Amino acid sequence: MIIIKTGKEIEIMKKGGHHLAEIVKEVSLKARPDISTAELNELAEAMITRIGARPSFKGYKGYPAAICASVNDEIVHSIPSEEKILKNGDILGLDIGLEYEGMYTDMAVTVPVGKISKQAKRLINVTKKALELGLREVKPGKQIGDISYAIQNYAEANGYNVVRCLVGHGVGKEVHEEPKIPNYGESGTGPILEPGMAIAIEPMVTIGSSEVITDDDGWTARTEDGSLAAHFEVTVAITREGRLVITK
Repeated sequence: MIIIKTGKEIEIMKKGGHHLAEIVKEVSLKARPDISTAELNELAEAMITRIGARPSFKGYKGYPAAICASVNDEIVHSIPSEEKILKNGDILGLDIGLEYEGMYTDMAVTVPVGKISKQAKRLINVTKKALELGLREVKPGKQIGDISYAIQNYAEANGYNVVRCLVGHGVGKEVHEEPKIPNYGESGTGPILEPGMAIAIEPMVTIGSSEVITDDDGWTARTEDGSLAAHFEVTVAITREGRLVITK
């Protein structure tokens, strides 16, 4: 069931989302060579706690950390570790969620660590643009498939693949809600977007195979062929006027 949020709930999400965007920005700036992903996790959790919020990933289905910190061929859900030290040329996917005054928001970015290759830079730019194109489809009367098609079409037109087994989702009262937001599909299909809906759109794009394997930790999802992957995500609400990006 798709949960429709009240105006008050969306305002709370907007406040929480603004805090989250600031935290993501701050943690991204610390992503440089020789820092561990565990240090980034500690920073994010401290900032979340400082604003009176709670890291929504920590403890969710047993996940042990406040952030997901996925490097290079890791697509999503990689657990921060003292042993995972960032190095020059890496790309880092940061996925962070929080609960603020009872409402959830979710956001992800992929950032360069030091000087990265042209190939990695292009992947990041294409994935970010795919998200922007998906966002343009968010307005009352549009359908989930319109978002999905826009993301898939742009990524594939640039020679990349979208991950199909991992999807965006509704968000707000829970970390994950209906509807699912695939990164592939056909325009004019799926649930209709209505005012009061809040969704997390999150393209996951790979240079190579779209097939995914999961590490022995039960969480880390990476590309089957070891190719680079990028991930961006925003929380957005549908309003009568159009769309409201929550995480900014």
